[in-house]
Amino acid sequence: QVQLVESGGGLVQAGGSLRLSCAASGGTFRGYAMAWFRAAPGKEREAVAVISWSGAYTYYANSVKGRFTISRDNAKNTVYLQMNSLKPEDTAVYYCAADPTGRDTSSRRDYSYWGQGTQVTVSS
Repeated sequence: QVQLVESGGGLVQAGGSLRLSCAASGGTFRGYAMAWFRAAPGKEREAVAVISWSGAYTYYANSVKGRFTISRDNAKNTVYLQMNSLKPEDTAVYYCAADPTGRDTSSRRDYSYWGQGTQVTVSS
């Protein structure tokens, strides 16, 4: 059973930065597509960024392009989300997700494994 554990969330002022980490265990991390999703109060969970198993392909939601960077270290079974120039509208619970089939999609339905989430709050 794959387990995903996020860390790095917190409270930051607008314009600040945070780096989220997601440590995976219990599976073959190297072959998985990985993604970060977020859920703001009253809104559906949306894909923020996706990275292929090799790191060669990445996807970003339009709202975070140029500010967020997804990366992975397969030797450490860890995926990261570097968030810069944070805005109050980035406030949400951020979830790490894994797709063992490596489809590199932004659809939440394609992700089989999920972390517990980490809260990111951006104050104005």
